[in-house]
Amino acid sequence: MEQRKTFRILSIDGGGIRGIFPAKYLTEVEAKLAQQHPDRPRLYQHFDLIAGTSTGGIIAIALALGIPAAAILKLYRDNASAIFGSKRNKLMQLFHSSHRRDVLEALMRQTFAEDLRLRDVKTNICIPIYDLMEGRPSVLKNNYHPIFVRDLHIPAFMTALATSAAPTFFDPYSTSYPDLNGNEQSFHHKIDGGVFANNPALLSIIEAQKAFGKNLIDLAVLSLGTGHHKFADGCARKQWGLIYWLRKNRIIDVFMQGQSQQVENLISLLQKGIGRQEPDNFTYMRVTTELDKTCLVELDDHDPVKLDKLMEKAYQAFQLNSHDVLRLFFPAP
Repeated sequence: MEQRKTFRILSIDGGGIRGIFPAKYLTEVEAKLAQQHPDRPRLYQHFDLIAGTSTGGIIAIALALGIPAAAILKLYRDNASAIFGSKRNKLMQLFHSSHRRDVLEALMRQTFAEDLRLRDVKTNICIPIYDLMEGRPSVLKNNYHPIFVRDLHIPAFMTALATSAAPTFFDPYSTSYPDLNGNEQSFHHKIDGGVFANNPALLSIIEAQKAFGKNLIDLAVLSLGTGHHKFADGCARKQWGLIYWLRKNRIIDVFMQGQSQQVENLISLLQKGIGRQEPDNFTYMRVTTELDKTCLVELDDHDPVKLDKLMEKAYQAFQLNSHDVLRLFFPAP
């Protein structure tokens, strides 16, 4: 009987500078791959599809282009202050985004090289953005299906800047580029895909089924979060106005947390059925961490002590589940 080939998916959540968590985790994975699979030490060599939103989109594009996870981690750790350290004052934030994009854009241009496009990835990717020009969600993809001919022209660094243009943090991303036929194409008013798919795991499962023709039983999904502080408020609060929701970006936190949690709920339903009474229909592992009061890392944090603690949490998470991750997603030949 012919053995079914597993279709492996890596999914990475959005979360601003908290992308340090999955970057560190994947750095540890690649260190193990170098030992156990010296002929295939990079993550793109083991996954058939990598999905990422916002900061997860930056990491996904980098991995798919063959950039080591350690290099992505270094980029985040070394440049957090430069990207997020010059926040506009409160009055300016009433009319402008919190941060300028100059430093981030320079880093993306340097990291991905301006001539690299989505067609140049070494494995398949899907990157959620929201298109304000059209008023609809959009998922940028390389040409892994015959009808996917729209996005393969888009420069990789532009894709990264579009998916990470988080509302209130950065302005919508607008630019233009020459396509592969030499025609100038507009790429205007794109924002962070986290407004509808901060956790792109479910989206990637549907892509595997519809674009690649895979059954659920064929799938192995590794889903990485960026850490979260549980958003709950059980106080006898009387004032729930605009100031409450905007303070500390509560409204963004609850949107991101709620969307990610619901994706986990729906994937659990797919995998185990109602009440988790069915045998697993496919392989799925979720890795994230809760950020309690000892390590409250904001999306635009640049405190080196907090970032080091987040890296430590990622290292601890890998130590706890490395055996299962390596067994399920990187089996020996």
